[in-house]
Amino acid sequence: MRTTRFLPSLPFCLLTVIVVFGVVDCRIGIAKEPRNVRLHDMLVINEDNSHFFSSRKPEDMTLKGLHAWVDQYAGSSVTHLFLCSTAMRASFRSKSRDAIWDPVNGKEPQDRWPQNAKRLHEAGLDPYKIWIARCRDRKISPWLSMRMNDVHNTEDRDNFQHSTFWRTHIKFWREPNHEHGSGLNYAYPEVRRYQMAFVRELLERYDPDGLELDWMRFPNHLTPGKERDERQILTRFVRDVRRLTREWSRKRKHPILLGVRAPAHPDAAAGLGMDAMEWARQGLVDLIVPCPFYFSSDFDIPVELWHQGLKNAPNPVAVVPGLESSVRPWISGTPVGNTLETLYGFAASGNHRGADGVYLFNWMDTNNWPVPGNDYKLVLKHGVGTRFVTTAARRHPVCFRDAVPAGFSMNVQLPADARLGKTFRMHIGPRPDSGTAWAIVGLAKRDGLSESRFRAKLNGQSLETAADLTNLKQLGGNSARAVRFACPLNVLKTGYNDLDLRQVAGSTGQQIVWVELRMDPRPETGPTNRQD
Repeated sequence: MRTTRFLPSLPFCLLTVIVVFGVVDCRIGIAKEPRNVRLHDMLVINEDNSHFFSSRKPEDMTLKGLHAWVDQYAGSSVTHLFLCSTAMRASFRSKSRDAIWDPVNGKEPQDRWPQNAKRLHEAGLDPYKIWIARCRDRKISPWLSMRMNDVHNTEDRDNFQHSTFWRTHIKFWREPNHEHGSGLNYAYPEVRRYQMAFVRELLERYDPDGLELDWMRFPNHLTPGKERDERQILTRFVRDVRRLTREWSRKRKHPILLGVRAPAHPDAAAGLGMDAMEWARQGLVDLIVPCPFYFSSDFDIPVELWHQGLKNAPNPVAVVPGLESSVRPWISGTPVGNTLETLYGFAASGNHRGADGVYLFNWMDTNNWPVPGNDYKLVLKHGVGTRFVTTAARRHPVCFRDAVPAGFSMNVQLPADARLGKTFRMHIGPRPDSGTAWAIVGLAKRDGLSESRFRAKLNGQSLETAADLTNLKQLGGNSARAVRFACPLNVLKTGYNDLDLRQVAGSTGQQIVWVELRMDPRPETGPTNRQD
């Protein structure tokens, strides 16, 4: 697994229920939808386990404050809210693990997150029960999300986020001797029992439309180097969870669906032990969210490969690719935040490849990250449907894949030596019918940069050089100059496009650190060059 061990602190088909031999099964394409549950045309926002509590004032820890958080999404394009209640600790008074405000070494954490969660508990308010009910009132589908192996801040052993189980059972870590700590190893039955106890508690305590097992926070769950060989361990765990969701579907008299977040490529997922394709083929899940871990959004998630592999699944399975908040051109390249235009590019590509929606992770209110508040409201207003995003300004940057097993391609295309030249591949979804299109090339700061000259070919056709892009704020890789090429629409292709770039003049060789294709539906306005 090519990720670091820890991170600093930092979201026209219808559905019916068919009961066969006493088992609740969810199928797409029949009858009408109960409770507004659906697995198509989805716009999902994941609300993490800390954001609400840490972003609100103590006086907002009321029933009114809890309702207000849901109400901002009422009547919007958001179809699902995935409510994450836990990392290592729960943000409510759990019976099976520590609450986030419980003392560590005899000292109660005073941070806003644990203290606000405690205020709600002491007021007799369970945020997740209240949010689930309010979502249904507001015609939004409420799911619970469980992080299966979160290891935020494990370099600080006394951080308040860490569970007693993790602290006192170092022998159950994946790497017990790692200086910065390690996630739990599901190869140990004790770990599986511990985690399953919380799954059971969530289903007993709450009444969601679905439960998500978030295997991507963080994506390391089995013995290092043995993930593929041990993947049946996680398959058995998911099967046991499915058994519980079916049991509680009968008790609640409505379907409780099961979803998973897994690595973006199905073969990478299997190689890391998170074999979501196999889970679907065994009828264990209803929803797969192929996505990156954290380092960068992945703008080339092969949705079509997932659907191809799911043809023989016993039940329909929705595939909803996940978009992170940041955009990074390569693993150590300087990142930037996503924008409305990169979101629309991601959606245009994913929808074209057969995605059942878009899942936004770390896209939460009040953060002004990755987009400012006004743009966040535009996401809620317009959504990410094909009709809208293909007529909006959109961007398709070159990034990479950050969660893969050893020996598996990370699809790294940057940085590149401009003198040697390179062909970059980008998937854009449908080719635009009108407007303008541009290739944008970001270059590193080097001697002779300003006088250097470059040529570009798109799908074998030479492009004309245009004036440089002056606003570099939205370009990653610490770009110091952005060369721009006009792309005739008839040269663009639906799906993949190949952009060949090469330096043709200049005394010093330059380095390409950013590449993207931009489309704007407005004629002769050039690419979006916003200053916000």
